[in-house]
Amino acid sequence: MKLVDAHIHLSDAEYTGHLTEVIADAKTAGMSALVTSSVDLKSCQNDVKLAEEYPDLIYPALGIHPWNVNFLKEDELQETIDFILQQSQKRHIVAIGEIGLDYKYETIWEKQMFVFDKMLRLAEQLCLPVVIHSRGTTDKIVDMLQSYNVKRVLLHWFSHPMETLSKAIDLGYFITEGPPVVYSNGIREVVKQTPITNLLPETDGPVIYRKKPFSGQLTKPSYIWAVMEAIAEIKNMPVYDAAEQIAKNFEVFFNVKLR
Repeated sequence: MKLVDAHIHLSDAEYTGHLTEVIADAKTAGMSALVTSSVDLKSCQNDVKLAEEYPDLIYPALGIHPWNVNFLKEDELQETIDFILQQSQKRHIVAIGEIGLDYKYETIWEKQMFVFDKMLRLAEQLCLPVVIHSRGTTDKIVDMLQSYNVKRVLLHWFSHPMETLSKAIDLGYFITEGPPVVYSNGIREVVKQTPITNLLPETDGPVIYRKKPFSGQLTKPSYIWAVMEAIAEIKNMPVYDAAEQIAKNFEVFFNVKLR
């Protein structure tokens, strides 16, 4: 059975000193792939190194997270774009991400929009899929994306609104859900309403989950087992069948052949 984590942040500071443990956990759990999402230039560079160190397991999505827009140093946006262009020639990249908009940072809305546009244009240029952060802005982003030539879109940790979910599915977008699918009725409803062909699992590590069975632990790739069991239960499918379809989804979305 091929298991995948479509969204984790392996270069996050909270994983510093724990990466050996996290990679060992992934291997013990039988994980076939981890997509590590970048948030700034430094994490882009580190994620590429990790992908080189662990080929056929770690795949980098490179981009600038909206949380980091206000901390961009002079020329850092262009340096990040240049780095991504350079790495694309080596086929190191599976997506542009994590990029998007966040309503909590309305005071820097214009900066967010400027950086998001640059990242989307880069995805267009490189014909790469995008991994989208859309807290409080999902409806706006789904409307925006239709004016870009971006073919493959992943809405990370989708929660609401449900009418936007229907629109996203009609557009062929993918949805990721993580550990909350085990205990959150809202997230379970999203999974119920999303065709299995549009679903991917994630951990979003190192995000800490406060509810059982994850409470208080360092988020690990092996959490995907619980996520897959919950998805299979909601879809009324054997876990093996659900995992097989989701592995196919992963290969299609990221243009990666799992081993």
